[in-house]
Amino acid sequence: MLFAPDTEVALRSVVNLINTAANGQESLVTLEDLDAFLKAEEFTGSRVNSPAELNSIKRLRSELTALWSADEDTAAKSVNKILADAKALPQLVKHDHWDWHLHATTPEAPLADRMGTEAAMGIIDVIRSREMERMRVCAAEDCDAVVLDLSRNRSKLYCDTGNCANRAHVAAYRARKAAEGE
Repeated sequence: MLFAPDTEVALRSVVNLINTAANGQESLVTLEDLDAFLKAEEFTGSRVNSPAELNSIKRLRSELTALWSADEDTAAKSVNKILADAKALPQLVKHDHWDWHLHATTPEAPLADRMGTEAAMGIIDVIRSREMERMRVCAAEDCDAVVLDLSRNRSKLYCDTGNCANRAHVAAYRARKAAEGE
């Protein structure tokens, strides 16, 4: 499934945000951590740079984490709530190195509203395309990170936060070798 480029960027940012708390490892502890995350994700617009802003992003992360594994109807309700709370008004914009894409808040809106709205707009496309199964939790038994499967054949099972795929493949190889040796 091919989504619009801005949809894929938004969905990858959702994955990266959710995975800042994967496997019991909190990586958004300080305002500097949030700054680094926002820089890596290329989020633009105003910032308050306060502990309250960091906490609002963590609350958003919790909402998105619950939404990620929700059924379609629950996900749609969550998306609509995020958009309504942010008073979203979609607009076509072009800025910096980005070509035409949608923004649904102003650059001055609170960071959590901008991030939540962008996430919701991406997830809207997933829901409308009936592609919710592309939003997964890592298949590794010891990992709770999330996965966005944009592969053509829907085959991505493991997250990008660690070596989950490699560990699973090595374990499968060793099991096959052990079975051959019996």
